[in-house]
Amino acid sequence: PAATAAAVARWEAELDRPTHPVGIAFAAVRAQFGIPEAPVRDLLAGIRMDLTTTRYATWDDLRTYCYHVAGTVGLMVAPIFGCRDPQALPRAADLGIAMQLTNILRDVAEDAAMGRLYLPLDELAAFGCEPGAVLAGQPGPRFRDLMAFQIDRARALYAAALQGVPALAPSGRLATLAAARLYAGILGEIEALDYDVFRARAHVSPAGKLRALPAVAAAFTRMTVFPARTSLHG
Repeated sequence: PAATAAAVARWEAELDRPTHPVGIAFAAVRAQFGIPEAPVRDLLAGIRMDLTTTRYATWDDLRTYCYHVAGTVGLMVAPIFGCRDPQALPRAADLGIAMQLTNILRDVAEDAAMGRLYLPLDELAAFGCEPGAVLAGQPGPRFRDLMAFQIDRARALYAAALQGVPALAPSGRLATLAAARLYAGILGEIEALDYDVFRARAHVSPAGKLRALPAVAAAFTRMTVFPARTSLHG
């Protein structure tokens, strides 16, 4: 952790005085596309959070973490994808948060093996799931209800994120729709496992990704012609 913290500090210093080739290139990209500095620093803060925190008491706490490690990426990518509307930027953060929550739900078993538990502790308690039992891979019968609740939350975030896609340039819209649909597909794969993420790691197969592409193209077309009718799952 000390070595990682030192590395994060070095990269943060690159924001002020870039000397490393990557830092110099990143500064040029930020200047070219108008990428704000704040989410970059927030992302580095998120990396620091991972060095010190292995539990989150509430969804608000977890959402803050998800913003720092992933919502920030949405804010940095949005200008590259052609977003010039500041009011759409919160939706870019929503997409990153949705994707990070998807990661957390997919990786419960993998994180547990490392002693990490990202699911909010108060919600674990509300569903009668003991943290120690989850870490041991024996989460109990109501774990599936907890996972279903979290999946509903993730899907709501994806739906909110979709509202900002029309603010992107056409190429940015297509890329974002594809990324959102394919990543949201992991949630369906968790459901197909009957929420037993300890049995197998949920993923969308290459064939599943190919099958999703026509729907992505259709959503892109509807967004262009009938923006109010666009749906991530339609």
